[in-house]
Amino acid sequence: MNPYIQYMYSYPHKTAYGPLEGISLHDFLPCLQGSQNGLYLHLPFCRTKCGYCNLFSVTGQKEEQVDRYLEAVGRQSRQYQELLAPYGTVFQELVIGGGTPLLLTEGQLERMFRILEDGFVYTKDRGMVIETSPGETSREKLKILKQAGVTRVSMGIQSFSEEELGTLRRQHGAVRAEEALALIKSFDFPCVNVDFIYGIPGQTADSLLETLKKAVSHEPEEIFLYPLYVKHGASLQREWKDGQVLHPEEALIQYREAGAYLRSEGYRQDSMRRFVRGKEARAYSECSMGTSLALGCGGRSYVGALHFCSPYTVTRQGCLEQLERFIRTEDYTGITHGILLTEEEQKRRYVIRHLLIRPGLWLSGYEKQFKSSPADDSPILNVWMEQGYVSRESGYLTLTEAGLSLSDWLGPQLISEEVRRKMKEWERTHGWT
Repeated sequence: MNPYIQYMYSYPHKTAYGPLEGISLHDFLPCLQGSQNGLYLHLPFCRTKCGYCNLFSVTGQKEEQVDRYLEAVGRQSRQYQELLAPYGTVFQELVIGGGTPLLLTEGQLERMFRILEDGFVYTKDRGMVIETSPGETSREKLKILKQAGVTRVSMGIQSFSEEELGTLRRQHGAVRAEEALALIKSFDFPCVNVDFIYGIPGQTADSLLETLKKAVSHEPEEIFLYPLYVKHGASLQREWKDGQVLHPEEALIQYREAGAYLRSEGYRQDSMRRFVRGKEARAYSECSMGTSLALGCGGRSYVGALHFCSPYTVTRQGCLEQLERFIRTEDYTGITHGILLTEEEQKRRYVIRHLLIRPGLWLSGYEKQFKSSPADDSPILNVWMEQGYVSRESGYLTLTEAGLSLSDWLGPQLISEEVRRKMKEWERTHGWT
């Protein structure tokens, strides 16, 4: 068994999306009433592209191009605000991702925050998340984040080994990464998260543990561990096998040793990837049917059964074309690309989004939402319980420790045949098969 098939961070994948006709955001605005909403801004700019990255991002953009993008985001924001005003929409979370958001100049960061604050309504206790990288983290920019009320800073370090960073085509060095982490921690943000990768060619369980020991010495509130996937569109695809973790058996050993170490250091494991400092159990939160509205190019919106975004692309030319199309758009309320989820797909999404993170799938919540049982709708859950991957505890279906380690094998089995067909068709159309 290969435990590394696909990272199921959302469902369906963007490659299952397609052209939509006759769809307007107006028709789905009632879903955005109240305060159970998230706002996301995508900033698709990076100084360099990491070897394993196939996210929507572009390099080599001048300051003037970033200014044009922020101007377009401002237009989009004003149009959305006008639509939302009659519905009393309030956002409880603001996430700024990319790309590398802190690639922006200090002036551009301040302009970005003004756009996000001007006209949107937030809860008093809103969370605000932003991503950065070691090379773009400075004291001056962190001061801007602190003043803006950022509650969580996430930084992709990936390794404290120079050799491993070189293999990944990361542009920062180990010393710079540790300096950046120490600097972020000195600002006393409520949560600092750092990301690391395992399964890197030449990496060993010992070298991974050395990296994690350095990280733990800085006491970050969260640590994420990601297996190294090399997907279509990543620059290292030409050298390595596409879409796979290169040495799954070794990666699984590294993961298990790393997880045991982090748990021994007081980190609670909430999912295959997420480790949180503090042993109190994670509180259940509804993370499937909530709504999230995306600003910018490359992010996706979830509004009821409607999921939409710009067409998925991974090539540099494709990303540049989408970026220019977004900047030139006049009306951002028309929805031309996405997917409308059937009830069956909404059930699958609900299971995927809850089962793969603790405390797990709340049975009563599912039954209230769909008037049916998850085990009846997804009989494979019964099989996993018999195999010891899933247990039933206090009204939840919860992944066991064995199940957590196999999340990237279990999750893809919940993909419907229709979504799988669309994903394969996208790959054929774009020459990835």
